[in-house]
Amino acid sequence: MIRHTPRLAAGLPPDEEVLLDVPDERLAPALVAAGRGDHGPAAKLLATTRDAAEWENRDRYTTRLAAFARSRPEWFDAWLAASPHDPDALLVKAELAVVRGWESPARAELLREVSPLLTAAAEADPRDPVPWRIALDHARGTHATHTVFEQLWEEAVRRSSYHYGCHASALQYLSAAWYGSHRECFDFAERAASDALPGSLIQVLPARAAFAYLTSPTGSVPRERLDAAADLAIGLSSEYAAGDPWPAEVRNLLAYVLVRLERWDDALEQLRLIGPYATSFPWDRMADDPLGQFLELRDGVRIEVASMTPLRPPRGRERSGEH
Repeated sequence: MIRHTPRLAAGLPPDEEVLLDVPDERLAPALVAAGRGDHGPAAKLLATTRDAAEWENRDRYTTRLAAFARSRPEWFDAWLAASPHDPDALLVKAELAVVRGWESPARAELLREVSPLLTAAAEADPRDPVPWRIALDHARGTHATHTVFEQLWEEAVRRSSYHYGCHASALQYLSAAWYGSHRECFDFAERAASDALPGSLIQVLPARAAFAYLTSPTGSVPRERLDAAADLAIGLSSEYAAGDPWPAEVRNLLAYVLVRLERWDDALEQLRLIGPYATSFPWDRMADDPLGQFLELRDGVRIEVASMTPLRPPRGRERSGEH
């Protein structure tokens, strides 16, 4: 282990270079400006995603901007005051309200009160699937029935058949931890993945179903189904370059699943592909310090791989009796 562990660090950035939830080159300037109290770049960014129907980017940026507005609300309050009917401001407002509702002990009651905000965001641009992703999260928190869930899901896929965020939210609703079962969750995930476009993040849905199972104390799923989910996600990951921030979250999720399955070599390869891009999910489900959890796991994987690597004598010492 002592001999092999340093070598296994090859391709892994040093701990001090690993960052959590790094914004991409489009989002970063908007966050910097928002930190100065200027909402203009954030408004322009979301307007661009709406005009170009960049629904995946729009969803990601909305989530990050709402998270920033939770701790630094001044810039967002100014945006709402200046443009109270802006579809992009209404979208962030809906996301922010749902996130705040989820944090409250009176979750269901508070979430029901913010329902009009979801309606306003959805009506502001009827093409946009992101309000329906937020509505699916909202439905989970308000104990919505399967009938209501199916109606929301139909509205979401009508707008974007392959929207990853809507699929991930629906998967959570159908998980055993909420209103479904492990079987229902895997069936949904595998069906969606089989219909997904090449390179689509939807192909990682079975791995998300595996994560839901591995973090739930009940039920059982055959090992071969878990391995098949991991293999599919490994195939998707291989389609993206190492250190690409776009698939960072799904690679972080996959690394967790592979560790739980004790597939150490595969886990180490995903950690190399992740590079410096650690993400809060899934590590914030295990610890209050997600970055620390990621780095600790990374060290643990290296040790596991090193412990399984055969000890070979150093070159030139194979025939020690001849010296």
